[in-house]
Amino acid sequence: MIRWLLSSLLLCAACVATAAEKVPDASKIDVQLRLQIPMRDGVRLNANLYRPHAQAGKLPVLFCLNPYTADLIHPIGSYFAEHGYVFVAIDSRGRNGSGGVFRSWTHEARDGYDAVEWLARQPWSNGKVGMWGGSYLGFTQWTTLKEAPPHLRTIVPTASVRPGIDFPLTGGIFYSYDVQWLTFVSGVASNGALFGDAAFWRGKFAERYFGHAAFRTLDRIVGNPSEIFQDYLRHPSYDEHWQALAPNAAQYAAIDLPILTITGHWDDDQLGAMSYYREHMRHGSDAARAQHYLVIGPWDHSGTRRPQKELGGLKFGDASLLDVKQLHVQWYDWILKDGKKPDFLKQRVAYYVTGEEAWKYAGRLEDIAGPRSYYLSSDGGKAGEVFASGALVASPPDDQPPDVYVDDPLDVRPGRLELERGDVDATMLVDQTDAMNLRGAGVVYHGQALPEAVELSGTPKATLWISLDVPDVDFQATLHEIRPDGSAVALSSMMLRARYRESLAKAARIPPGEVLRYDFDRFNFVSRRLAQGSRLRLVVRAVNSLQFQKNYHSGGDVSDETAADARTAHVRIYHDREHPSAIELPLVVPPPKS
Repeated sequence: MIRWLLSSLLLCAACVATAAEKVPDASKIDVQLRLQIPMRDGVRLNANLYRPHAQAGKLPVLFCLNPYTADLIHPIGSYFAEHGYVFVAIDSRGRNGSGGVFRSWTHEARDGYDAVEWLARQPWSNGKVGMWGGSYLGFTQWTTLKEAPPHLRTIVPTASVRPGIDFPLTGGIFYSYDVQWLTFVSGVASNGALFGDAAFWRGKFAERYFGHAAFRTLDRIVGNPSEIFQDYLRHPSYDEHWQALAPNAAQYAAIDLPILTITGHWDDDQLGAMSYYREHMRHGSDAARAQHYLVIGPWDHSGTRRPQKELGGLKFGDASLLDVKQLHVQWYDWILKDGKKPDFLKQRVAYYVTGEEAWKYAGRLEDIAGPRSYYLSSDGGKAGEVFASGALVASPPDDQPPDVYVDDPLDVRPGRLELERGDVDATMLVDQTDAMNLRGAGVVYHGQALPEAVELSGTPKATLWISLDVPDVDFQATLHEIRPDGSAVALSSMMLRARYRESLAKAARIPPGEVLRYDFDRFNFVSRRLAQGSRLRLVVRAVNSLQFQKNYHSGGDVSDETAADARTAHVRIYHDREHPSAIELPLVVPPPKS
């Protein structure tokens, strides 16, 4: 299973601040609580104001729009005040001291616009406003920017959620975590103790999973009936409801301010962060693209704010410990105070290569690596186990029978295994338990041992030819490096509901038995120097987990399905001349053909 997706999602809310942050020097800052910021509809938003002590003269203003509580932002507000900025931590409407009713994603665009323009008019402001924040706070930056407030001068969106793309669902599949996050932000105050009770959530997710209850009932199972959760489930495709929250093509084209995007190889919201970036690169003007910088580090979701040298069983070099807060200050100084460009930003794209433990640079993502395709192959249609796998080969194979795996939604052994394993955060990037326990519910393909070390940097893509004997299934594809000693490193992964094979925006019928093309083109960006003697492993398997909505394969609304709707799926993956299933790898120096 995609372990990094869930381990750091649990930190999504808490990562806006850190208990271990340096204690601010009170002599250098002034704080004003309960600042009231009027919105156009008469609602007032609560905020905490941080300024340099005895501020003399007007300064640029930084702010965040935050659905948790302004108090969580205290360390970062103090930090920016110590470094010569006014910082304002604003509570989203309906949260903490803000008026109105909280409804995730809904009000931030207009409220963000109104906040920018109000902050620009204050006596301590010089009229230049920038935004800060990650995760949900990264989303609030992009959704504010699409409204084009005149006094917004820059945004630094970090690990930015893209609603409908990477949360509350991914590839058309909803997270169980949705109700956990909604519980954290239910009501006026934060329910932090309950949110952080891992045993409670594991137990409630298990209750739904083992009882084969409809996913729609999960909010009631956890004791927090939520109209917001039910509204999520009414939009299982990336429809107009979700699309309206992000900039459209015309709004991207109108962007004319500098942007610094930050994400990580294993950031749960990298898919969202990179989608904003790529769409701006596609629709923005040449001048605007030249002002958009991208930093991709060896980090998970919280690590984009607080880099660590160790993550999930991997250790990184000292260079991985980028001082992200200092980079923010340098960026704001450059844009808002006509200062020096940050030395770190040597080119528009900065990415960290694990294994080599170094930062590298490129003008565009497309300049980093060239694609190299490896084709799926197997001996007699046998690829169902790690030690009896298919192969990744350099040329399309001759006619071969398809590989078949069985996806039985009533099989609860994967859930039992999850409960037995418990917390796997410490080993999430090197763990091979899932691949070793397919039990007929997936297929495995290995490449040949690399004759020399090679850099893989970019976004893998896979094209698979598949037939089903049911109306719908969920897929998970994962790519690992298998090192010469047999240990593994998780590289990239993605999930996809079959009905969204053509587009996340619209479901498409799956004719039973028909061989169809599935493009797995939403893997994470990853950068790693693969060791000499390493092999690549591709696993394609069923999604059967406590942590995700379960597809019972009826073809109806998955949120309403139960055991009564269950149909066992036989998934056939083809690899022959007519159906050349392959994975495309972004290799900087491709190894010689086998």
